[in-house]
Amino acid sequence: MLEIERAVCGCDYGGTSWTTRGQADKIIDMLKLKPGRRLLDVGSGSGWPGLYLARWTGCDVTLTDLPLAGLRIARNRAAADQLKGEYRILSAGGAALPFGDGWFDAIHHADVLCCLVEKLAVLKSCRRVVRRGGKMVFSVIVMAPNLTAAGHKQAMEGGPAFIESSATYPDMLREANWEIAGHADLTAEFLESSRQHVTGQETYAREIADAFGKDMACEMVTRRRAAIAALENGLLRRELFDAAPAGNGKG
Repeated sequence: MLEIERAVCGCDYGGTSWTTRGQADKIIDMLKLKPGRRLLDVGSGSGWPGLYLARWTGCDVTLTDLPLAGLRIARNRAAADQLKGEYRILSAGGAALPFGDGWFDAIHHADVLCCLVEKLAVLKSCRRVVRRGGKMVFSVIVMAPNLTAAGHKQAMEGGPAFIESSATYPDMLREANWEIAGHADLTAEFLESSRQHVTGQETYAREIADAFGKDMACEMVTRRRAAIAALENGLLRRELFDAAPAGNGKG
């Protein structure tokens, strides 16, 4: 799986998001990361790209997620990388972040909200812990608007478990007191990454089946092919949002 991750995303953190190394490098500039700045990576998993961002900028980083297995991997990787800045790794949900108001300079999360029910609550929690003048950059997988019943069904089959939402991300950001500073469509890169991932799964089919079992290995490929079909038919998109506290951080 790490070989596939290297080929698809250019990293080997055991990550579960679709952030490529090139995208991570752009996020560094968007968040203006440097030594002394505090970065929060929500839903960090095993540390991609939060630890990478900290390693290459020297910023202080805090990783939060709920599954302990991924956090343990992140802890070991953080120690091995010998980060120059401070790092903290703790189990916490994004909807109830255990930090003081305005504690962080920058917040990042990659393909996290589309896997959660509490999307708006997470955005509000992030807004509370970011300082005046801070930034938040995040990516999400979304369904295209105005789908037919058949298109909706195919998008649901190819997307994350909780991709559907009653409100759009721009609307949720406004309700959570964020202003959108930038927006990018990452769908083409996501589609190419998905195709490369399936190729990798087919190349290492025997090894993956040995590690996860034949049924799980088959399900992984089936799910990824469903996502590719939905992307090719314009039913799914992957988008990046760059947001700042509304009113330049006042209130």
